[in-house]
Amino acid sequence: MRWVTFDCFGTLVDWRHGILTSADLIAPGQGARLLEAYSRHEHAVQAESPGMRYRHVLAETLRRACAEEKVELSADDATVLAATLPYWPVFPEVGAELSALRAAGWNLALLTNCDRDLIGETQRRLPVRFQAVVTSEDAGAYKPANAHFEVFRRAHEPAAWVHVAQSYFHDMLPAHRLGIRRVWINRLGERPDDETIIQKALPDLHGLLTAVQDG
Repeated sequence: MRWVTFDCFGTLVDWRHGILTSADLIAPGQGARLLEAYSRHEHAVQAESPGMRYRHVLAETLRRACAEEKVELSADDATVLAATLPYWPVFPEVGAELSALRAAGWNLALLTNCDRDLIGETQRRLPVRFQAVVTSEDAGAYKPANAHFEVFRRAHEPAAWVHVAQSYFHDMLPAHRLGIRRVWINRLGERPDDETIIQKALPDLHGLLTAVQDG
């Protein structure tokens, strides 16, 4: 079977918008600062506690971001990201581009640094059904560890496989290590540390079917 696997948050769902607007709910006017601080701390939290549920990663990372930015955070407000995550917006091109992949015969899967319950809620907002999902709970680790990819490979033995993701660090690096074809969705206009790791790059999902099939 032919598979395209996706990271979810940042690739299909607007993770930055979700965190910024959620942080603004508890600290009005501070959302942009807290988003950037959150981005600096999340991987450390995951690396320290690879078995921690993602909803707890969200809360602990927000605590650290608020502490760094000297923003007061009440105990109840630390759960705001997990509470709002199921409502974070899907990027507008996702439906058409994923539908084109399905129409061309590709199976779709999610490899996500998320809990099963949270990704289940998010899937209700995604406009195309996914045939498989591997979560951090299933993998027992967080990307950029190889575990998500290894779990998926054992379960589905893909004859053809392309991984599509926005994060160079969390997704492109492990896919490269494992020899998986990859498409970088470079929504933030970043420069990779190593240009040779990027096989194909797009600014968003427009034209994804062509990028997947050109390989």
